[in-house]
Amino acid sequence: MPWSDPALVEDVDRPIVAVGNEYPPAFELDWHRHRRGQLIYAARGVVVVSTAQGVWVAPPERAVWTPGGVSHAVRMVGAVSTRGVLIEPGVHGSLGDANKVIQVSPLLRSLLAAACEIEPEYDVAGRDGMVMALLLAELARAPSVSLAVPFPKKAEIARKCQMFLDAPSPHDTIDMWSADLGMGRRAFTRLFRQQTGLSFGAWRQQACLLIALPRLAAGEAVTTIALDLGYESPAAFTTMFKRLAGVAPSHYQSAGRAMVD
Repeated sequence: MPWSDPALVEDVDRPIVAVGNEYPPAFELDWHRHRRGQLIYAARGVVVVSTAQGVWVAPPERAVWTPGGVSHAVRMVGAVSTRGVLIEPGVHGSLGDANKVIQVSPLLRSLLAAACEIEPEYDVAGRDGMVMALLLAELARAPSVSLAVPFPKKAEIARKCQMFLDAPSPHDTIDMWSADLGMGRRAFTRLFRQQTGLSFGAWRQQACLLIALPRLAAGEAVTTIALDLGYESPAAFTTMFKRLAGVAPSHYQSAGRAMVD
């Protein structure tokens, strides 16, 4: 499938249009925005979406929603094959005004693949229009999953969060962060929870999960990742991972190997 620029179909007079693309390993899309909301599903590979508000990762069986008008950058882990849709604001099936990760069911996966074979100016009253209508209905009922690392609004703390994602410091503590920021421990923990919806400990676990996902998909060993992220053993890391992701780390290693094969 040749590369297709979403900007070329954004103004087509249809409530939803689909775009599929193939990207080489480590390809990056610089900061940009769409008038419509955009859902990106990686049929192969892992997609990492960054905004000023945080980072969202779509491993296999997940997709990232970015609302219209939100500036974002996209990084591909491995060779990535995307199937995505652009949805007009206010259309039923639009996933709201906040970034999120949704679960992609087998039916939704098939509909996304089918949608990318449909011409942008499809017949709304015909078969193609019915496929798109069913796709919107499935999107409206797709459950959200906690695969996000939100950033606080306070710029100094957001910078610390980004630094952690770029170069994880496994032994960082609340006291270390609050001291670096010139804040009292209680003031830091209260503000951090208010602005992210998570405690510092829960945020760190989410961050470690999202740091690990692309590495797992790239085939790295669980033991190496666990130790790099400060876990005492692979078992402790696996327990955390299963609690947050619902599956063992090996699930994503297997998916990554299948994508390479």
